[in-house]
Amino acid sequence: MKLVRTDKVETNLYELEIRVEGDEFKAGLERSYKKNAPKLNIHGFRKGKAPKAMVLKMVGEEYFYEDAVNMTYSDAYQKALEESGLEPVDRADVELKDVTGEGYTFVAKVTTRPEVTLGEYKGLSAVKPDSTVTDEEVQGELDRMADRNSRLLDVDDRPAASGDTTEIDFEGFVDGVAFPGGKGEKYTLVLGSGQFIPGFEDQVAGHSVGEEFDVNVKFPDEYHEESLKGKDATFKVKLHSIKKKEVPALDDEFAKDVSEFDTLAELREDLRKKLQERKEQAADQQLENDLVDMAARNAQMEIPKVMIDRKIDEMVQDFEYRLQSQGLNLPTYLNYAGMEMEGFREGFQPQAEHQVRVSLTLDAIAKAENIEIGSDAVEEEYKKMAEGYGIEVEKIKGFVSEESIVSNLRLNKAIDLIKETAVLTDAPKEEKAEEAAPKKKAPAKKKASKAKKAEAAEEPKEGAEEASKEAAE
Repeated sequence: MKLVRTDKVETNLYELEIRVEGDEFKAGLERSYKKNAPKLNIHGFRKGKAPKAMVLKMVGEEYFYEDAVNMTYSDAYQKALEESGLEPVDRADVELKDVTGEGYTFVAKVTTRPEVTLGEYKGLSAVKPDSTVTDEEVQGELDRMADRNSRLLDVDDRPAASGDTTEIDFEGFVDGVAFPGGKGEKYTLVLGSGQFIPGFEDQVAGHSVGEEFDVNVKFPDEYHEESLKGKDATFKVKLHSIKKKEVPALDDEFAKDVSEFDTLAELREDLRKKLQERKEQAADQQLENDLVDMAARNAQMEIPKVMIDRKIDEMVQDFEYRLQSQGLNLPTYLNYAGMEMEGFREGFQPQAEHQVRVSLTLDAIAKAENIEIGSDAVEEEYKKMAEGYGIEVEKIKGFVSEESIVSNLRLNKAIDLIKETAVLTDAPKEEKAEEAAPKKKAPAKKKASKAKKAEAAEEPKEGAEEASKEAAE
């Protein structure tokens, strides 16, 4: 193999001219002959038994050129890549220029990894996210525990109200005609949950068990079913049952029922510790993301479109796997969402481009810092993965290549370098109202002040609980 020339055609696109000749091409011709000669019928000889000289005389040496080229150009291309030092990110576009008995020449157009010019990545300034756990957050966790341990009680002494769980039969009609998918029996509907189109649940509220009634609504203009968009509809509804949620009181008995603790105070403290661990982990991850994003923004590169397209392919495939785990498939999802595949893929574009940029930046940092990964570190990573999946190390090695392990470890070390050299400051904490308030007050105003404080203490608590519930939803 001879690399005749390496020309840069445009950004991230190179053209390699490669010559294959001599013993290398002769070996390819011999392999081609052994493959094809037994298939030839030569007059006067049994199939595949004619002497080589007779075969070449009858069909000509050119008959074997095509397979000889196919059998040799791949190795020649790989050797040329090594010699050129280029790192391709896609299959080459190959064009055969000429072929004779002496050899052949071909040109390969190669899309390469972009050249990355690193900006600042050491000593980056960042603010550490606040990981303080507040009393409101702990209370929110307790409230959610209570909600999970609530029970539903039958209601027969009043009409249905928002927050109740109802069981209904319903059938929908547009212009007096029932429409597909508009019927349900013994359907569980939580009033106020927003499961049904606007106005439906409000009209179920106020009715009692056993009642049959009409619900008149209008489908939204952006409704996913084209035939129902903006249409007026009437639902025939029968209310079978009403249940209300009974939330247990937060006391020591509750703590004993839902945990290994004897008192609510102990449960509260345990929740605080767990919340603290989670918030610290989340804060550390957020800090890491912020620093890596900064380093990536500081770097300069022109990313080939094919790299972004491949990342989008991975994201779409991952999304499809998650749908399959829920018993769905991508075509059904797209149809329900009213989307075309092209528009769906475009939604991944910004995230894909960002991930590719981050990966290229970290790889460039690893090269700049001469980060190397030893065999011991690779083996240790295999052991961790095997323990995590609960299978033997050798099986993991069959699934995950050593090259990918080394690549991931190098990128992780680059991230560690960015974090270790960063200049961090604590997030500013808001001054508490009590600390900002005057310490001395006139005696006549003390009682009123206490009352106001009590009211103020109650209002934020309720607001925090609502915000906490919204976040959970």
